[in-house]
Amino acid sequence: MTINDEFAPVPGTEPAPSLGPADLPAWPQYDDGERTALLRALEQGQWWRAGGTEVTSFEREFADYNGAPHALAVNSGTDALELALRVHGIGPGDEVIVPAFTFVSTSLAVQNTGAVPVPADVDPGHQCLTGESVRAVATERTRVIMPVHMAGHVADLAALHKVADEFGAVVVQDAAHAQGAARDGVLVGADASIACYSFQNGKLMTAGEGGALTFPDRESYDRAYLLHTVGRPREDTTYQHLTGGMNARMNEFSGAVLRTQLTRLAGQTVTRGERAALLDELLAPVEGVAPQERDPRVTVNPYYMYLLTLDAERFDTAARDRLVGLLKQRNVPACVNFPPVYRTAGFWTGPTEQATVEELAERCPEAELIGSRGLWLHHRILLAEPGVVRGVAAVIAAAVDEAGR
Repeated sequence: MTINDEFAPVPGTEPAPSLGPADLPAWPQYDDGERTALLRALEQGQWWRAGGTEVTSFEREFADYNGAPHALAVNSGTDALELALRVHGIGPGDEVIVPAFTFVSTSLAVQNTGAVPVPADVDPGHQCLTGESVRAVATERTRVIMPVHMAGHVADLAALHKVADEFGAVVVQDAAHAQGAARDGVLVGADASIACYSFQNGKLMTAGEGGALTFPDRESYDRAYLLHTVGRPREDTTYQHLTGGMNARMNEFSGAVLRTQLTRLAGQTVTRGERAALLDELLAPVEGVAPQERDPRVTVNPYYMYLLTLDAERFDTAARDRLVGLLKQRNVPACVNFPPVYRTAGFWTGPTEQATVEELAERCPEAELIGSRGLWLHHRILLAEPGVVRGVAAVIAAAVDEAGR
């Protein structure tokens, strides 16, 4: 079925609307820019960062884009988070506050250091940590507050820094969804904290896998550089290992691809913002489904995902799952939300938290709701032409009605 500007929801007695397989843009997007970049990296003859220039060039360009003085490219967003924690000396006995609603890597990075992830509830509208929810679970063992800028919506960093100061802690940003995002006109990389990004295949810019950190100062950058290259200083030829560490170096091919991906990001961010506003408008009349809210202080939201939450009084989890299945059948790329992180088998509360899943669920009701009634749509929907976005809205409206029967 062709999608155009006149496409509108149809009555339930008629065939349900559906997108054609080719209606939405593909992801990842690439062209001769990536081909040229890969060949450039290949012909260097040195494919790791110590012998090439692509990763170093990407780091400089990415730091500039995010308003940071320094950036470091690594293997993954998970590595980036763990590395940031190690820069701050986090280890056994420490507690790190994480959102209850997040991808498991936020918690795993904490666990990998031997520290304890402490889930805090999120705001029901924008679905990020708040100062109040963090203060409710902070203790004398709290060393780090780790907000996730969920789907590109920047958390209230000023409020979180205030709570961190009260408890002698620091903020580390999980900005996996938030390349180029800003709040109150301040880019996430310009904040006085380390920010961590992901370049996994579905992210806003990608090399299949990869990650990066931005730093507010040279000291933390130098510490991270040493840790990410098994403790070896730059240009070491005598196997000096000045500290413990990990091998999290990015290769030259990934760096070259990401340099090209970065050149498209600003334009794509504008397009996604416009299409998200259109989709908000189109879905406003659809009863029982609410898009993620946006705080007006968020001045740049790159929209990694388009998040929806169903009315818990009208829909149960099974209905949410039916809705996701219907959307996939009709070629709308949809997925159920992350479960609350403490409901994953890989979550570990450690010796200091000692909270049961039931106790954590009781103190995180919003994460419980979002995890069981929420879903997300991939951001390539927001790169489509307006007529296609109207078609997406029609498909969603019909599928919500069908799933709720």
